[in-house]
Amino acid sequence: MTVRARLTAALAALSFLVVVAGAPASANPIDPPGVLTFSGLPRTYVVHAPAGRPPVALVLNLHGSGMTGADQAALTGYNAIADQYGFVVAYPDGIDLSWADGRGASVPDRQGIDDVGFLAALIERLSGQYGIAPGRVFVTGMSAGAFMTNRLACDRADLVSAVAPVAGTLGSGVPCAPSRPVSVLQIHGTGDPVVPFNGGGMVGRGGPSDVLSAPAMAQRWSALDGCPGPPVDGPPAPGEVQRAIVAGCAGGTLVELVRIDGGGHVWPAGPAISASHASAQFFATRP
Repeated sequence: MTVRARLTAALAALSFLVVVAGAPASANPIDPPGVLTFSGLPRTYVVHAPAGRPPVALVLNLHGSGMTGADQAALTGYNAIADQYGFVVAYPDGIDLSWADGRGASVPDRQGIDDVGFLAALIERLSGQYGIAPGRVFVTGMSAGAFMTNRLACDRADLVSAVAPVAGTLGSGVPCAPSRPVSVLQIHGTGDPVVPFNGGGMVGRGGPSDVLSAPAMAQRWSALDGCPGPPVDGPPAPGEVQRAIVAGCAGGTLVELVRIDGGGHVWPAGPAISASHASAQFFATRP
């Protein structure tokens, strides 16, 4: 091989290394549909888009511990709700059927899995794929998925503008310092036997942890969002559903806590309240 040929080959190899080194961990042009390679791991997800019209927003819907994204889609019936509102909805899968939400009570947490990074990369991919405008990305989730929803909003408020955690709060030692205000609709039953409404110790599939109470979580978001005060109970409501809300927060955000008296560890779908309908309507009305 001539000196010129060797030099050309070396430059080509160097160019290849520069491109690979500069590529983000999530960038993999050969990922098959429903797979996003992030930090060397093939992460999977299910996505549903409305037919016949451009989507106006993206919703991530995060499953609870021991479930999959497909299970969450079936549990919540969110595809039909998303069609009504023109949302793209994605159901990602956690490692070991759980999430690294910061409590240290799951396999992915103990393995150091970066689920915040994975979900952020998924948001960026789907937002680009479906033409979702900034500020129109929302997240909801059940149980462990609710803990992950709050953590994602705490860490990546630049990508997420509103969240609706159901039957989950945040680990008591997990920091939360969002870069901008986030609207929150929090739904929790007072009789939840897994994630206690009043907080404290709990034992889930992955082990024990200590968690914030639902009222304390709502108060924390109120403070973080620069609200004029904590959520205040509204007028008495019929049945078991009570709402506490505070509006006039920074950036036009609001914080609402929906308390289901006697409600258990469930995704509510009864006549008193449907978490799917309530969260979709909440997202649709965000400025």
